[in-house]
Amino acid sequence: MGARHVVAAALGMWVTVGCGTEGVEDTAPATVGGVVAGLAAANGPTLNGRNVNGRNVNGPWMNQMLVSVRYEGAVREGMGLPMKALWLEGSALHGVGRGEELSGQDLVKLHLVGNLEDGSTLPLRIDGVTQGSGVDQDVWSYDVSFQDTKTGAWHPICTTADGAALKAIPLEGTWNYKQGVEGGGSKIHDNTVFTFACDGAALAKCVRFGYKPWQSVEGVSLEEHHQACTRLIRADFCGDGTSYTQDGNWVNLYDTQSVQTDSEPWVAEAEWTSQGASCFTSHTRATEPVQCADGRQVSTCGERFSPNTLIISETPPSAQP
Repeated sequence: MGARHVVAAALGMWVTVGCGTEGVEDTAPATVGGVVAGLAAANGPTLNGRNVNGRNVNGPWMNQMLVSVRYEGAVREGMGLPMKALWLEGSALHGVGRGEELSGQDLVKLHLVGNLEDGSTLPLRIDGVTQGSGVDQDVWSYDVSFQDTKTGAWHPICTTADGAALKAIPLEGTWNYKQGVEGGGSKIHDNTVFTFACDGAALAKCVRFGYKPWQSVEGVSLEEHHQACTRLIRADFCGDGTSYTQDGNWVNLYDTQSVQTDSEPWVAEAEWTSQGASCFTSHTRATEPVQCADGRQVSTCGERFSPNTLIISETPPSAQP
């Protein structure tokens, strides 16, 4: 591919990811890249995190994950009858109610049905809608709350560690949140549901990097790049949902489609596909032995893009053994 491409964009700032939260400091990254593949962002290192999506979706009230949201059963306050249709265009929700198409701010106070991991449902409500700007005009984020069915109180589905509300980006389908099992961490294509991806966790973070699964670059869909990014951010080397890192470790990433370009003289860590790492070196973020070593540890891994590789990650030289 010629020059290697880095994707550890902090979107113009240093970013911390952990426990479904994203904290921002004022210090700018030392290396700044240009506008690549329609994404105006600073290239540079990013702090990784362990979560596919927000762990605090249901807080102490429900003690479960909100795994998906139904298209059916949506009702907007003041309209009475359920929406005739609801769908996603990119990350923007659209619906039809009373014969007219609704989107953007029209969907504030839209009530939705959320699916919990045990198969039960949860009332959800859209409280705010925000459209991105510039090259991210196609990124829509929503303020979403769930209702505590015992008290009737509403709480944000996405929060920081201290409980502050975060926004969520709607993404088609759902994900397997299990760990250490076949299919763990995988995307599930289901046209009856979508996912609210909490800002700060892997699903939304990879969108913010420019891996918008609804877009293509030079005819190549970024859906697989987005999924590969979620594996990388979580150090899910085996592709079974198991994270081998700790929140706060630095990682640099770059890809085949030049969505981001390499800006750090760091040490190669792994090559990534949507199924996990196809190979990795001894210079990983792993905090324990990777169980799927099975010949994947290769000293030359990451020197170039191998067939099927979508993204390559690097770790800081100072952190190497």
